[in-house]
Amino acid sequence: MQPPKTDLDPPKDDPFTLEQLKAFDGSDPSKPIYVAIKATVFDVTRKADTYGKGKSYNLFAGKDASRALGMSSLKPEDAVSDYSTLSEGDMKTLNDWYDFFSKRYNIVGKVIDLPPPTSAL
Repeated sequence: MQPPKTDLDPPKDDPFTLEQLKAFDGSDPSKPIYVAIKATVFDVTRKADTYGKGKSYNLFAGKDASRALGMSSLKPEDAVSDYSTLSEGDMKTLNDWYDFFSKRYNIVGKVIDLPPPTSAL
């Protein structure tokens, strides 16, 4: 596991729509690669060997895949922003991932148009 970085830039709060975020999925090598967790957008470009096109965690690039991170899932159907139905254990996992990213990648913005969470019936 990579150690925390000590030279991160101050967090930004630039607004991103889900549609705009799709452009940063690693498919265009001239653009940065972004991963959003709980609506916070992280620049993971320096780990293109992990998040770039065709790489093991590219599923998370260009979207908010909070649910999949919380579930430790690599299934495309789980790579959605709604994490409202996660179990307590999965919620802890998601928060751990958020903390991990916060200490290692620059925060470049916020997703402003996430759909409302669904609630368990």
